[in-house]
Amino acid sequence: MTTDWQFDVPTAGSKHLPPDARYMEALSSQGYGFEVAIADLVDNSIDAGAKDVVIHFLRDGDQLVSLLVVDDGKGMSDEELDVAMTVGGRRDYSKRALGMFGTGLKSASLSHASSVTVVSTTKRTRTAGRRWLMERAVTGFQCDIVDPDYAQNLVDRYADRPILWQGTVVRWDGVKDFPKHGGGGQTDRYLHRTINKLGLHLGLYLHRFLARDDFNITIAVEDVRSGTEYLNFGVEPLDPFGYPVSGHADYPRKFTVALPSVGDVVLDAHIWTPKSNVDEYKAVGSVLDRQGFYFYRHDRLVQAGGWNNFRQPEQHLSLARVAVDLPEAPADVFRLTVKKAGVEASPEFTSALEKATDGEGRDFLRYLADADTVYREARKRSGTTRKAVIPPGKGIDPSVRETITDELPAIPLEDPISFRWLKLDNSLFFDIDRDNRTVVLNQHYRAAILGGRRGGLNDAPVLKSLLYVLLHQVFEKEYSGSREKDNLQLWQSILVSAARAELDRVGDDD
Repeated sequence: MTTDWQFDVPTAGSKHLPPDARYMEALSSQGYGFEVAIADLVDNSIDAGAKDVVIHFLRDGDQLVSLLVVDDGKGMSDEELDVAMTVGGRRDYSKRALGMFGTGLKSASLSHASSVTVVSTTKRTRTAGRRWLMERAVTGFQCDIVDPDYAQNLVDRYADRPILWQGTVVRWDGVKDFPKHGGGGQTDRYLHRTINKLGLHLGLYLHRFLARDDFNITIAVEDVRSGTEYLNFGVEPLDPFGYPVSGHADYPRKFTVALPSVGDVVLDAHIWTPKSNVDEYKAVGSVLDRQGFYFYRHDRLVQAGGWNNFRQPEQHLSLARVAVDLPEAPADVFRLTVKKAGVEASPEFTSALEKATDGEGRDFLRYLADADTVYREARKRSGTTRKAVIPPGKGIDPSVRETITDELPAIPLEDPISFRWLKLDNSLFFDIDRDNRTVVLNQHYRAAILGGRRGGLNDAPVLKSLLYVLLHQVFEKEYSGSREKDNLQLWQSILVSAARAELDRVGDDD
């Protein structure tokens, strides 16, 4: 079929098509992780000029009831609060603001809570509050006006900690991640796990702000009935470039990449100290995830690692990290995700990287070669060459898998060794499935091993790690000799006896 192509689509008028109220459901289903959502709220606090931010978990005995983010920023008037609670509400962002799209507060909050309440006060206006209740929002964008007396009481609750003359409280209720039943220590375990991850996330992505003398984030836990404070600690900055000594004497080194669309962009290239165990190195994803570009927008980290289609990650580049401050007007070269959890870089950037140079004419590819060399030389200096093994697979915690693959070279093109819980004869603690390359653990002993904790794919990391160390050689041989068979029987007997002792302890505790 041959027709004349029209480069512009002709139109015959327009219609006003407002979003359906169900758009709120889509807004709350954008895949915000818990830590990412809280970080988005803290961004708003920073934009409001806050010096102190408190993330407050409230519990009633064993039950978690609410989560609040409280700051001493400039606050909002009635009118400003309406704009802030409007989906895509238009407001003038300052040149250095962290906010961008006008959806973060709503989408981050409603991704994790059935309702979000915002109460705010300024030095010149009365305290005001609004609430989005998901049940009402999806039937017609009905936003509740918070009773003024309650709004004032909530602000007064945080007088001097941190609100002095002005500030904002964001309250989540019906938090989906909270344990449904808090007994048996579930709430304490949840808080320990969640607060640790939250502290690391905030410490990393906001580390430049936390390094300042005039900005603090506190995470606290309080019982609403007794007023008992179970926890109160300040988040520490986690600088992904905070190594004690550079891994290479010639680094850090700045390279300049020329981008016609946005001008010159500086690449601050670093090589980490080999075999580092500090959180600044280990806590930033896996070996493959933590290498690459660390993009910052207005001092806020928005991507921690990754090569953005420039090259594939590999073990030998695990020490390479490059800090990049995004330009004020990134055009289409750098596109930030709504959640501020990643950057999409155009081919213009990746193509230009090969031509990036420093002031002495050294190119960026030389930097990658240097990082590779530092890693390999450190391996040689360790003085030992370890035998290659079949790597661990599903069922072992990713952080443990990372450590194993970092310490032991992998036999190429081999399927990994997985772990599963299944029903076995109670005289067995484990079984070996060579065909499927799986260590099968006896489901009967699982509850005792976990000590009442909830099971999951990667549970019992210590037990599975020890069994991997003991058993990986079994899968690497075509058959087991008499000595190896005797060892397997020995381990079976000891582990079954230990597991039954654990079951007896559980029974005594009940």
